[in-house]
Amino acid sequence: MVEVFCDGGSRGNPGPAAWGFVLKVDGQITKEDCGYIGIATNNFAEYTALVEALSYLEENFEGGSARVYLDSKLVVSQLNGEYKIKNLNIAKLVKQARELEKSLGDIVYNHIPRDQNKEADKLVNIALNKNLYGA
Repeated sequence: MVEVFCDGGSRGNPGPAAWGFVLKVDGQITKEDCGYIGIATNNFAEYTALVEALSYLEENFEGGSARVYLDSKLVVSQLNGEYKIKNLNIAKLVKQARELEKSLGDIVYNHIPRDQNKEADKLVNIALNKNLYGA
């Protein structure tokens, strides 16, 4: 089973922002990635993490199904069609995600508590600290 844990965060909202994802295959971490965005909102960072993760899946697991976990209830609710997306920048990222989904199998979005997304959150903080403080 392919599982992807995505997270995005900003220090300030908007503020310096970053994304991170952890890919697990049969419970084993096979890929971790993160990146700095610049000044953005928390939601933009969350969606950027998703697009980066789906891009990786498309390149490496074409046709594969995955469970995607995010700790943003808003983002999961929007992806599952429960809430509308009003922000144009977010809508562009969702469009990218939907395009990437077409080359993959079933993608199921799930909300998880923050304490179950610590690995992806750690990557977000690594990217932020590296770009803000050189650490």
